[in-house]
Amino acid sequence: MKILVPVKRVVDYNIKPRVKADGSGVDTTGVKMSMNPFDEIAVEEAVRLREKGAASEVVVVSVGVQKAQDTLRTAMAMARTALFWFCQKKAPNRWP
Repeated sequence: MKILVPVKRVVDYNIKPRVKADGSGVDTTGVKMSMNPFDEIAVEEAVRLREKGAASEVVVVSVGVQKAQDTLRTAMAMARTALFWFCQKKAPNRWP
């Protein structure tokens, strides 16, 4: 069995988010970004399953701008596994 773990780059959970002056979203300029903590847990659990023999491979995937590769590097350090990154040319102005 192969396990697919999607991961996302988000504002670091230790940082208090700042709202943009116009109220249109979160101001991410100069803010530390990291892997979503719930995604970290998912990667750890997938690795545990692989170590127990319940899975043969862990595959980590992320969609995002080029800076999202840092998140994949973190996952690779945790899981030593296959990584896939789907490039987004630019970040969307607003999430639905």
